[in-house]
Amino acid sequence: MSNMNDNNTIRVGIIGGAGYTGGELTRLLIHHPNTTIQFVHSNSQAGRLISHIHADLAGETEMIFTNDLSFHTVDVLFLCLAHGDAKKFLAQHDIPDNVKIIDLSNDHRATEANPYPSYNNNRRPFIYGLPEVNKEEIVSATYVANPGCFATTIQLGLLPLAKAGLLRDVYTTGITGSTGAGAGMSETSHFSWRANNIQAYKTLSHQHLHEVVFTLNKLKSRNNTNLNFIPWRGDFTRGIFVSSQLTCDLSLSSIEELYESYYANHPFTTLVTNSLFLKQVVNTNKCMIQLEKVGHQLVVHSAIDNLLKGASGQAVQNMNLMFGLEETSGLQLKANYF
Repeated sequence: MSNMNDNNTIRVGIIGGAGYTGGELTRLLIHHPNTTIQFVHSNSQAGRLISHIHADLAGETEMIFTNDLSFHTVDVLFLCLAHGDAKKFLAQHDIPDNVKIIDLSNDHRATEANPYPSYNNNRRPFIYGLPEVNKEEIVSATYVANPGCFATTIQLGLLPLAKAGLLRDVYTTGITGSTGAGAGMSETSHFSWRANNIQAYKTLSHQHLHEVVFTLNKLKSRNNTNLNFIPWRGDFTRGIFVSSQLTCDLSLSSIEELYESYYANHPFTTLVTNSLFLKQVVNTNKCMIQLEKVGHQLVVHSAIDNLLKGASGQAVQNMNLMFGLEETSGLQLKANYF
């Protein structure tokens, strides 16, 4: 296994561990069979017990947040920083070339303008970390840019159609829980605002559109994809549910065959035939997809947990691939079904 220490344990450092994604990542890696956490960094919480911030970890760890960084002690560094801060962090620190990096922000994600971002003129690029489309590149990558949560949900719903050249005009709506806005307080994440309330935001201009369109067009056999996306804020904490509508002349059974074939070797994405609902995926690293067809109109429903398959779970999935582990290692999680 590449980049491991002598006892085949991956030594991990987490930057920005006090937020939602940092907390979820810490939970996963504490119980991962092949990892040991060397440090969890936080400028704002340095010196405090991690379990005082992530209270559900009481009794599971006595680790303390630190702002001392010992990059030579880790094999992989996870960046759980706000958008824009990951680039700043890398510019301000000298990280050894043998340390792998997984960035959970949008700072190094692929776009048509910059398909292989790098930092500090480093010759090794960031690979876009969606295993269902880039698994072979991720396996050999040193740096990985984790996809966005909405981007993951939309793309997993549409990848088989893109590969078959069946995408042209797509109309997508999606709703996300309050944890998608981060742990910092804002008007629209406050309970008094969220309760019994929904709102559309960033209509047709969401920041994840660039990475989605890049990936779909990369897979296409013909025609560029015209994606029209309206995101919604929902009155719940976790999860994303997306519905994408497009014109498609294939029969429903033929489309189902496309999906079954495409995802045959991808353990976390599943096509379901019953009506899809959010609790099937919350607290898991799964994406579930349901197809519905009326006349020539196809609707693709896809759902994930925004903090797991949409963030920290997918980051661990990428780590597993980068270090030659079983892709599902440490990610066999129970859904919050009841």
